[in-house]
Amino acid sequence: MTILILGLLVFLGVHSTRIIADDWRTAQMKRLGEGPWKGIYTLLSLAGFGVIIWGFGLARQQPVVLWMPPAGMRHVAGLLTLIAFVLLAAAYVPRNAIKASVHHPMLLAVKVWAFAHLLSNGKLADLVLFGAFLGWAVVCFIAARKRDRAAGTQYPAGTPGGTTATVIVGAAAWAGFAFWLHGTLIGVRPFG
Repeated sequence: MTILILGLLVFLGVHSTRIIADDWRTAQMKRLGEGPWKGIYTLLSLAGFGVIIWGFGLARQQPVVLWMPPAGMRHVAGLLTLIAFVLLAAAYVPRNAIKASVHHPMLLAVKVWAFAHLLSNGKLADLVLFGAFLGWAVVCFIAARKRDRAAGTQYPAGTPGGTTATVIVGAAAWAGFAFWLHGTLIGVRPFG
């Protein structure tokens, strides 16, 4: 569990610099340059993510069961992760009404994804992993919305085409992951 927590601290810590040390982050970007800053950021993120994967794999070998989720929760989680994938697509597909409405769809996607996994998993490692991501996403979303208000940020209106494309891309990505990649990469088949 220690390795999982270390990975979470590195990964989420790197992704929290705008929340806890925005002035320092800006100073470092000016001092190092945007390219080198992004390179260091990426390397630390990848290292943290790798340690999370390693630590979660180790923690799953000696599971500590906290509760047994009802069987129906996997269906609720399936629906919520579909929503999370559509929100994730909204972060990248241009001119969609979802991003125009929620402003930070990737952070909402992380919140919904983490919450879905907390509903359908009852082991300590799951609580640590998904709880950490949920807590981080809540704090990060609040901070991002606060920055938007302070800066007077305006998001472009969505178009029907952009919104439709977002839903299609998100649903297709969800289907591919839920029915094939989740089992291949994670070792758990959400739907049998």
